Amino acid sequence: MTNEEIEKIIKDILVEKFECSADDLTLDTDLFADLDLDSIDAVDLVVILQKKTNKKIAPESFRSIRKLGDVVQVVSKLVNE
Repeated sequence: MTNEEIEKIIKDILVEKFECSADDLTLDTDLFADLDLDSIDAVDLVVILQKKTNKKIAPESFRSIRKLGDVVQVVSKLVNE
């Protein structure tokens, strides 16, 4: 799976499940400051990504994530192992 495909999946999730505007989503978008997501939203995002990728995502891998691009990198590393 390419980074572009992963990015699209994540953006689609953010638009559909978290009611974010697609126009606001770039790799530099801060999930917490720009999108007002909280820690519960981050856990929900991890659960959804696990279902989409069929990969177990360790919660600690998301602790330092701030930007959409960070999520893409973590998911890319997992699915392309």
